[in-house]
Amino acid sequence: MRPTGAVPLRLGMAAALVATAGLSGCRSETESLPWDSGKHPRIELTSTAFAEGQPIPQKYTGEGADVSPSLSWSALPQGTKELALICDDPDAPGGTWVHWVVYKIPVAATGLPGNAGGAEPRQPELLTMVEGRNSFGNTGYGGPMPPRGGGEHRYFFRLYALDAELALEPGLDKPALLKAIEGHILAEGELMGTYER
Repeated sequence: MRPTGAVPLRLGMAAALVATAGLSGCRSETESLPWDSGKHPRIELTSTAFAEGQPIPQKYTGEGADVSPSLSWSALPQGTKELALICDDPDAPGGTWVHWVVYKIPVAATGLPGNAGGAEPRQPELLTMVEGRNSFGNTGYGGPMPPRGGGEHRYFFRLYALDAELALEPGLDKPALLKAIEGHILAEGELMGTYER
């Protein structure tokens, strides 16, 4: 089921999450690892489907074919052993909605083709790629489909270059993946697209 709910509910839950995180000092489920901290070098992350800050075509959403867009990257730092990727929507009612969790992407890969989420057969260089659980409760990619009239939502694709090949089980959700890769991140990349119904 796609995210629904009123804006006041989203604001109330966001306030509660912030308060809880402030009191406990722990990272909330919807919080990503620090992006603007300058802690990690940047990776250039692009797509042939949309440019940074531009609308995501309907084909890649729940109103279209609901397939993942192509993604490309380059200039990974020396020592990168594998990659991980998370796509989420921080503007969803009730808190951040996770659309895609991908890990164990081989370092030889220079990107993901369109419809890489759940695509079979996979390209040889992507055979070890594993997909985790999204907020829809499914494994694989679930495209944007925000509530009608809810305004423009932002969808962040974040790529992580890791310094080790991690022994991770299939089906991890975002919090579990972030916990597993913490301390192994060499560099990060980000691409943001928008969608509105």
